[in-house]
Amino acid sequence: MARILVVDDATTVRMYYRDILEEAGFTVEEAVNGFEGLEKAMEQAFDLVVVDVNMPKMDGYAFLRQGRALPELRAVPAVMISTESGPQDRARAYAAGANLYLVKPVRPQALAEVATVMAGVAP
Repeated sequence: MARILVVDDATTVRMYYRDILEEAGFTVEEAVNGFEGLEKAMEQAFDLVVVDVNMPKMDGYAFLRQGRALPELRAVPAVMISTESGPQDRARAYAAGANLYLVKPVRPQALAEVATVMAGVAP
């Protein structure tokens, strides 16, 4: 079963993503900021990371930059999802290590399809 790490400081957003991804057959772990996300990624393997941009302590950009330096996260696909919708936001996400950038709100079917393709394994 494919495992997804959701890194977002908003409880409601994490619950929303969890519901969608678990309904699609994935196992989901959550982290409330980039620091916690890095800790979890070093403790267990994930097939995909879904990360927010704006979070306290460590934002999504820093999480991706530091994560790409770790063997545990170097090759794990990452989807960054944010309310920030400018071309500079996308460019910054890709420069930090994102494989895909989506703008909130993300439709449930779209998130499930992206996770299925990017995790590279069947749920």
